[in-house]
Amino acid sequence: MAKKEEPVIRVRKPREGELFGIVINMLGGGRALIMCEDDRERIGRIPGSMKRFIWVRAGDIVLVKPWEIEGERRCDIVWRYTKIQADWLRKRGYLKKLES
Repeated sequence: MAKKEEPVIRVRKPREGELFGIVINMLGGGRALIMCEDDRERIGRIPGSMKRFIWVRAGDIVLVKPWEIEGERRCDIVWRYTKIQADWLRKRGYLKKLES
């Protein structure tokens, strides 16, 4: 019997200065309330380049980059993971801090 192969999934991993987060609530105007993996709530801004192509909803796993000024409270959303990508991250333990 042939061994079932896992499909290849491309997942963007965090680069320097980036954190995983989960969208708690959409605030309107391209902004969202995000709980980051460092246990801080930040207001995340969806850049215009993403806003036109990607729909961000409450409960989505995102990759954020805190601002240099007001980095404790504000961030930019860099990437939104699909459900399949988020499951892949969970399975490999990347989201343990976020979901504990």
